[in-house]
This record gives sequence, C-alpha cells and structure tokens, in this order.
Amino acid sequence: MPLSAADYRPRDAEHAVLYRVIAEHLEAFLETAKRHADGSPLPGFVEQEFRDFLTCGVLAHGFARLRCTDCAVERLVPFSCKGRGFCPSCGGRRMTECAARLVDEVLPRVPVRQWVLSLPYRLRYLLAWDHELARAVLGVFVRVLLGFQRHRARRYGIRDGRSGCVTVIQRFGGGLNLNIHFHTLLYERALPADHPNLATRAARTMWRSFAR
Repeated sequence: MPLSAADYRPRDAEHAVLYRVIAEHLEAFLETAKRHADGSPLPGFVEQEFRDFLTCGVLAHGFARLRCTDCAVERLVPFSCKGRGFCPSCGGRRMTECAARLVDEVLPRVPVRQWVLSLPYRLRYLLAWDHELARAVLGVFVRVLLGFQRHRARRYGIRDGRSGCVTVIQRFGGGLNLNIHFHTLLYERALPADHPNLATRAARTMWRSFAR
C-alpha cells in the first residue's frame, strides 16, 4: 500500500532535550573533563561522537531530496550521524534492523536463552581500550557456553550435538558508567546438524562455525 503524504513526520532534532543539553554544555563539558584529567582531553573519537550528533537530522548539515515520480510530492530527508554512542535515532534504527535480521535470516527456530558475562572493574577498563583482549575474553566465554551445551546433549544421547550464539557487547551500565559486558543469546539446546530447524543458509553457516 503506498504511503500518504501525511505518513512521514520528520523528527525535530534541534528541539529535542538531549540535543539542546549537548549543544548548550558541550564546550564546558570538554573543558571540565580536560581539567579533571590533568590537561589531557577526552579521546578524539568521543568528542567526534558528540559533534556528529549535533548534525544528525539537521537540514543545515545536508539532506537528500526525494521526489515521487507519480504524484510529484517532494521530501527533504536530513542526513543522520550514524553514531554508535548515544544518538537515540541512529541507535534505535540500528538495533531494530539488527534484531529483524537475526530473527528473519540468522537464528533457527529453536528456544534461546540470554547469558550475561559481567567483569571485574579493572578488567572492564582494560577491555574498553583493548579490542583484541575483549575478543579473547569473549572467545573463552563462548567456548565455555558451547561446551556446556554439547555436554548436555551427550547426556541425552546426541553425540554430534551443536549449538550457536550471538553476542552483543554493551559498553555502559545503568548510570551511563563505563561497564563493558557481554549479552549472549545462546540456543537453549544442542541439536543434530541435520535438524530441520536449521532451515536457512545463515543458520547452517552459524551452526558449522560454532561447531569448530
């Protein structure tokens, strides 16, 4: 069904509370953070995330002009910052797209349980800056979970049982504090490799990769 002209409502980014707070206090915040760190500024990527956010959804910073060839209705769609930090628009869109792809194309039709790995404070800071170490810790966590599922499968007579998982790395806590931890969706049980629930090519690929 074609959308009517009234269906599209562009967000008013410049009048949102978060936008106004950052626009008004960003420079003071950066200077205060620098003073509290003995003159060392915030990392460049952190400051850039703030500045990119202030351009997100603002027509003055660029837009695409869309025109319907049938009815000649035109729309100006502002560019997004595509940030991964705290932009509610870009973050929400990325989260929705990722969830839809996992459900529609990746995860097989099996029960799923969430496992969360929380880390000691000192390790959180190390992992926040060392991506290779973060991947290594995640690898250990995943191997333990998959081994646990294979052990359970053998108890039920499934010798070639396989499982799989998807992990999202969250970098902050409830108070927006630095708290890197792992949210892992693990298939609730191991299944034989030829199980009919492994219907999609993406699911079969995940199954093979996690069985290694």
